[in-house]
Amino acid sequence: MLRKLTPYLFVLPLLGFMAVFTYYPILQSVNLSFREWDFMSPTKPWVGLDNYRLLLTTRDFWNSLKVTAVFALISVPLRLALALAVASFLIRETAVSRISRGAIFLPAVTSTVSIAVVFSWVFSTDYGAINGFIALLGFDKVPWMQDPQLALYVIIFVNTWKQLGYDVIIYTAGLQAISMEYYDAAAVDGGRRFHVFRRVTFPLVMPTTYFLLVISVIDAFQVFTIVDVMTRGGPAGATDMIVNMLYRVGFTLFDIGTGSALAVLLFILLIALALVKARVIGRRVHYDS
Repeated sequence: MLRKLTPYLFVLPLLGFMAVFTYYPILQSVNLSFREWDFMSPTKPWVGLDNYRLLLTTRDFWNSLKVTAVFALISVPLRLALALAVASFLIRETAVSRISRGAIFLPAVTSTVSIAVVFSWVFSTDYGAINGFIALLGFDKVPWMQDPQLALYVIIFVNTWKQLGYDVIIYTAGLQAISMEYYDAAAVDGGRRFHVFRRVTFPLVMPTTYFLLVISVIDAFQVFTIVDVMTRGGPAGATDMIVNMLYRVGFTLFDIGTGSALAVLLFILLIALALVKARVIGRRVHYDS
């Protein structure tokens, strides 16, 4: 009996930690989403679905959902395509490749606030490095973070630059796991480089692609720091992501009930997206045995 219980005893501390710091907060968020609370009131009156109705009839919610969806639809394919291309170029174990992978990975472990502050200066309209270069060429300065048509693309660029190194390292591991026998067989058949990539490399790296797709979509729907530091959701709501709205409602307006409802809706949305990806893409992923 003790032998059967021993494995569970080893994981008990971790389960306790997750219960206190993960599952309990989730349940509390669901509970608060049906109540009205402002952090200070001793009571939390039950309001049912009023918080959800308020969100679903608010223009800010649909705007933040649209902005987040556009951000994800552009940034996720861009991240994966760039990472696969860079990883394919740096897959060889040479000194230059190892140094380059380390340099590319550095932004992934750098403080997001620091990166956002630096790029706020780089894209500044008046004294930014990019506009300084543009001025030297004789062109007018570009209001990168003040133009609603450009601000979101600046956020996409900065987020891609930060996360690219992580994706490259994961893709490099996936590419190195592919047996050279497949490439030798393709070479014997006279396959060209593009066809080898399409018929051999890409299908065999699909498990890695699927993993990174799941991670990058979740990351896209949780982007907060870069937006909060660089644009604060502006201009005119052009970069107002869901998490930025959640923070503003819950911790600026102190409407905990509505903020919790927004968190629950975000959780449901991510679960739904994960199920769709598993059904549409997961079935096409084949693991080399």
